[in-house]
Amino acid sequence: MDLGLSGRRAIVTGGSKGLGQAIAAELLAEGAAVVICSRNAGELEKTAAELAAAGGSVTALPCDVTDPGQVESFIEAAAAALGGADILVNNAGAARPGRFGTLTDDDWQADIEVKLFSQIRCTRAALPHLRRSSAPRVININAVYARYPDPVFLASSVNRASCLSLSKALSIELGREGILVNSVNIGLVVTPQWENIRSQRAPDTPADEFFGQMAASEVPLGRFGRPDEVAGLVAFLAGDRASYITGASVDVAGGMGKYL
Repeated sequence: MDLGLSGRRAIVTGGSKGLGQAIAAELLAEGAAVVICSRNAGELEKTAAELAAAGGSVTALPCDVTDPGQVESFIEAAAAALGGADILVNNAGAARPGRFGTLTDDDWQADIEVKLFSQIRCTRAALPHLRRSSAPRVININAVYARYPDPVFLASSVNRASCLSLSKALSIELGREGILVNSVNIGLVVTPQWENIRSQRAPDTPADEFFGQMAASEVPLGRFGRPDEVAGLVAFLAGDRASYITGASVDVAGGMGKYL
């Protein structure tokens, strides 16, 4: 299937590893030019080299998406490198486990900055460039916890619900301009973040066993997802085949969640 992404220009936040890297790779494979960002310059350059080796045009620019000034500079630099922007994938957002009684004000503030405000700021900065695109897309990577709250990930559950509302509201406001805004909600997907959680919770338990136990209790398909299974949907939503889809909230979670 030709998604019509050849020659399109994409910006992917949180692109140095895991899901962001997989999304960048998928877009590059479809013929898009991609700019990725991350706070870790070393990881970023390594990933950019790996992506470039597989073919395609990829640029790495460091950015802390919780810093408003850095976001504005990054989006401008990314658009300059690409000659514009057609696609913004808001993927940045680290997991922050914690129950209500353990979360401090600083924890809440850090979580909302990296999740909700990163999407707000990156989208705001990218809008002038997206308005000049013939096929503008904003794709926000969120989590099923937004509609399936988990007390163990309380801040994420609350803040991801806000992110879903942001995506829907933006899709309504920007729809008249032809800017499509959609949300992709992940469940349990194998990423470095989950490996960090395993190392903290159960350092003596092999990864396959730890992930298998979690999936058995929460995921109807009985396994963690792969990053490429999420990236494929992102590429579809970024392409021409999704030209009449906006305001959608699509779960890529193996059936995880207790809602309709």
